[in-house]
Amino acid sequence: MATLGKTLPQTAALPVRSLIRKDGALKLRGEVLLALDTLRKNPLRSALTILGIVIGITTVIAVSAMINGLNDNVLAGIRELGSDTIIAYRFPWASLSRPPSEWFTRKELQPEWAEDMSKLPHVAAASPSMRIFMPQFGSGTADLRRGVYRAKNVILQGNSPSIGRIFDLKIEYGRMFNETDADHHMPVVLLGYDTARILFPESVSDSIGKEVTINGQLFSVIGTCEKRKQGISGGSNPEDNIAMMPVTTLRKLYPNQKDYVIFAKASDPAQVGQAVEEMRDLLRRKRRLSNDKPDDFALFTSDYFLDLWNKISGLIFILMFAVASVGLIVGGIGVMNIMLVSVTERTREIGVRKAIGAKRGNILSQFLIEAVTLSAVGGVIGVLLGSGLSLLMRYGLK
Repeated sequence: MATLGKTLPQTAALPVRSLIRKDGALKLRGEVLLALDTLRKNPLRSALTILGIVIGITTVIAVSAMINGLNDNVLAGIRELGSDTIIAYRFPWASLSRPPSEWFTRKELQPEWAEDMSKLPHVAAASPSMRIFMPQFGSGTADLRRGVYRAKNVILQGNSPSIGRIFDLKIEYGRMFNETDADHHMPVVLLGYDTARILFPESVSDSIGKEVTINGQLFSVIGTCEKRKQGISGGSNPEDNIAMMPVTTLRKLYPNQKDYVIFAKASDPAQVGQAVEEMRDLLRRKRRLSNDKPDDFALFTSDYFLDLWNKISGLIFILMFAVASVGLIVGGIGVMNIMLVSVTERTREIGVRKAIGAKRGNILSQFLIEAVTLSAVGGVIGVLLGSGLSLLMRYGLK
């Protein structure tokens, strides 16, 4: 009795909630083991179900990474343009709506207007620029030759010497063309990083003073550019595949090409607005527009491209996310269908479990655990594959 008297208080002292938790944990563990055992007995069906989830998760992560990477590259390109750079052209370079036909009938800007712009109070420098459109090669491209070496689809561009003050143009070897070259229409050319290495694979530093052929005419190489930052779409920058010359020389080489763009640089990034208004007033006077007529030209800065890209990237994200979500939904439907088939096939097993005392909740929890396990395994594999694919795309672009 004394022993019994000592034992009873110890039993009564055991926490009831602890016993319930332990009992519940044991039941849950048993149900999980039972669910896993069932999945192991049907490896092919389980693998196919997991595959649907894997594809959906991988697609969502890969698409998100691709959009983020593209967004980073575009923003870097816009930043490289410079917050104090202003572009003048006869119509906007890009638009989300269909461009009206009136845009293409507007008169071209005149290259001499750039000099007038450079004299405005809030404009530090301005340069006319022109790229040649050659249908046989593509927009703004040409072929350069040097002996047996040939650089294909090179961007052919004419600028004034002041372009170096507007953009961060770094010279690797040689020099930039100067006012004397421009005034005398000298046949000189500044080669981009990639173009120089194609035409002078043996030694780029020895290219200075050598001659290359452009459109059947000989040009003297006066300099080569340093490698530019990564392009918007990743990989090499298209601006590394370029040949620049004085705009006066390019105009002499292609007299029928008259479509100019004018690049300008504000004297202070905080005064871009004033510089834009001064350039607008100047262009309206040059084009003889009365007060009641709208601008028949376009002036835009990096903010214009940033706003446009934000709109485009928003639409791209919605579209791509919708496409990726379809894969995820299909994977979820696959899990649902497999579980429905599993319930139908295991009717006898369900009956036996009920006969030995299993409750409806026990049977339901088993199938739920199987579904959750399939989804979790597929999700983990999908995250790993998606992350790996994202890294491959990231370093592949670099």
